[in-house]
Amino acid sequence: MVGLYPAQSDGDDIVIYEDRTAKKVLARMPMLRQQARKSVDRPNLCLADYLAPVESGIVDTVGLFAVTAGHGIEAHIKRFVAEHDDYSAILLKALADRLAEAMAEAVHARVRRELWLRGRRGAGQRGAHRRALPGHPSAPGYPACPDHTTKRVLFELLGATSRAGMQLTDGLAMLPAASVSGLYFGHPRSRYFGLGRIERDQVADWAVRNGVDLESAERTLGATLAYDA
Repeated sequence: MVGLYPAQSDGDDIVIYEDRTAKKVLARMPMLRQQARKSVDRPNLCLADYLAPVESGIVDTVGLFAVTAGHGIEAHIKRFVAEHDDYSAILLKALADRLAEAMAEAVHARVRRELWLRGRRGAGQRGAHRRALPGHPSAPGYPACPDHTTKRVLFELLGATSRAGMQLTDGLAMLPAASVSGLYFGHPRSRYFGLGRIERDQVADWAVRNGVDLESAERTLGATLAYDA
């Protein structure tokens, strides 16, 4: 499942709209910002930085995706385990994982190629392959976005459960396990980064933006806290 949505940044939030009039908000995704001490020429990054801000008047675009290659493998894994064939069970899980990752890469390449061509009048397919294509993906649970609750918004907007048979557990793990989901950013300077440790002030702000209490926010973001909660 892939969706391209009108979007902007509002502070450290990603705001997703129904259409390019930006009048109806479909969802907000509160993001987190680095808080490490850096030199003045190295900003503390947030994924929301890769979208045009609300005050610019520009309606940007964010991509959402969810792919899986794990449907139907559980019965085979159970059979292998029952036959004490652990090697085949492990191999099948690994194969499904690699296929899901490969699918995510293939879909991302297609999105970048088609958007790149659409945005450059007269550009040909050969030219698109010669140059590095802009944009990169980021997945909930990865260093720049340790907040797994973002998956709920992804699944709801994409219809990943009803249309692709993917589900989220109470702990926000994806089922089938061989699944990948995340966001696409087309900003030409977007890049991978790690959030690092964050302080109580940002956790409290994130809790307000998510509509949860501080204790719940600290449980959700526990691995990223720079203090003892």
